[in-house]
Amino acid sequence: MNTALLGPLVAAVLVAAIARHRGLSAPLVLVITGLLVGLIPAVPEIVLRPELVLFVILPPLLWSAGLESSVISMRRNKRPILQLAVGLPLATTVAVGAVAYYAVPELTLAAALTLGAIVAPPDAVSATAIGRRVGMPRPIMTLLGGESLLNDATALTVYKVSLAAAIGVATGWGTGLLTFALAAVGGAAVGVAFGAVIVAIRARLTDPVVESAVGLLAPFVIYLAAEEIHGSGVLAVVIAALILGQRFTRAHYATRLQDQAVWRAAQLVLESLAFLLIGLQLPAVLQDLQGVRFATLTGAALAVFGTLLAVRAVFVVTFAYLPRLLSAKVRQHQVAPTPGQVFVLAWAGMRGVVSLAAAFGVPLTTLSGERFPGRPQLIFLTFVVVVGTLLLHGLTLPWVIRRLGVPTDQDHADAMAAAAAQDKAALAAANRLDEALAATEASPATERAAEALRGLNTRRRNAARERLRRFDPDHDDSDETATAAFRRLRLEMLAAERAALINERDLGRIDDQVLRTVLHRLDLEEATLNLD
Repeated sequence: MNTALLGPLVAAVLVAAIARHRGLSAPLVLVITGLLVGLIPAVPEIVLRPELVLFVILPPLLWSAGLESSVISMRRNKRPILQLAVGLPLATTVAVGAVAYYAVPELTLAAALTLGAIVAPPDAVSATAIGRRVGMPRPIMTLLGGESLLNDATALTVYKVSLAAAIGVATGWGTGLLTFALAAVGGAAVGVAFGAVIVAIRARLTDPVVESAVGLLAPFVIYLAAEEIHGSGVLAVVIAALILGQRFTRAHYATRLQDQAVWRAAQLVLESLAFLLIGLQLPAVLQDLQGVRFATLTGAALAVFGTLLAVRAVFVVTFAYLPRLLSAKVRQHQVAPTPGQVFVLAWAGMRGVVSLAAAFGVPLTTLSGERFPGRPQLIFLTFVVVVGTLLLHGLTLPWVIRRLGVPTDQDHADAMAAAAAQDKAALAAANRLDEALAATEASPATERAAEALRGLNTRRRNAARERLRRFDPDHDDSDETATAAFRRLRLEMLAAERAALINERDLGRIDDQVLRTVLHRLDLEEATLNLD
């Protein structure tokens, strides 16, 4: 890693940690911090390198988001997700390109369409990070997550075609459509192939550390492989991650625990760096704007920003209700969205670091050696869109969700579903125990083991019901159940065990390796109790 990035990386994690501790939105705090730090003259200028974002930051974040995504939910919402991931970026590219062409005299039509493609896709990093923080309802998060996972493939492919035309590479509609098709097909093929190969490799591994190492390397290898054949690296990584995520139940429990911890830490580090880098780009953006009229820039920024918001609003509202008006099948099989849900989805269009990376990736000159038309204005407008949407939507979304009465608390429904599922699972476990006992010769040891297992199974069923009690407004907390008492007392016992073990280490009676091994067992038990 470039040593110039070490300082921002450390600072990003520290700022994110402070924001999370204070209950603030880490992405917004990081962007504002970057803006303020970037204005300090003594701070060295850090220009965002497109390669850093597209080949280092983006693949693991897409991979992590894909692993956490629900294929079932995405399949259930495939029509609106595809409309948002394909149709909306194309519509945004055309609309923003047309407005920018007339608002910025320096931009050619191809350069203006390049700008439209750059700002078209809501960012996967921004959507998931801010969406989690502001408490978006799960149906909206499903649509935003599916959109942001797939729309980068659409927008970046259109970006390549428009950029090629802007720098002087001969291209037409036929070439553009062929490029788009090859990127989609090639990316999908690479994703499916690598997903199947990684599933097969991990199925034959017995070392959780090696399995996690394979998962860490996978997104970078897949992205590079797809890009080498001119396919969509974004699409390849997403498809492979969805395949792996769908099969996570087949992994060893230790691998699942380890992967979850590893990817959460990696996600925090990379997201923090991405948002801080967005704010730090202000000096680089302003540097090339000397001599450009402020009024012209302001008018163009307002026009582009307003067009971006309007296109998304019109598109989302149209495709939320138009299919229901035209198709009886849609009305029969899909629940009608509420106006509040539609508005929140239309308002949640945060752009992020991928758009800035694409803007900084625009070359300084065309193939003829002339300056790229309107490059400073293009980068400035991208910066305004990215920072503007992050701050506008990130700061107002919680208020909008509350004001429109959009439900965000699904804990009660989740608890009920989990309790019902765990009750069925416990019943299946009890039946399997009876079958095993019937096939085994009875003995005092077997009877004692069976009695202990029946008690454990009963406790797990009661634990699910205890979770339901937490969401019952009529529940009296003073009435502690046996399950809650068991959990409370066992946690106190675990704390005492942990303190005694640490004391044994401090006295030199056991070494650190023995301590880590025993503490890990206690940690797993405590994690189980906390899940209950």
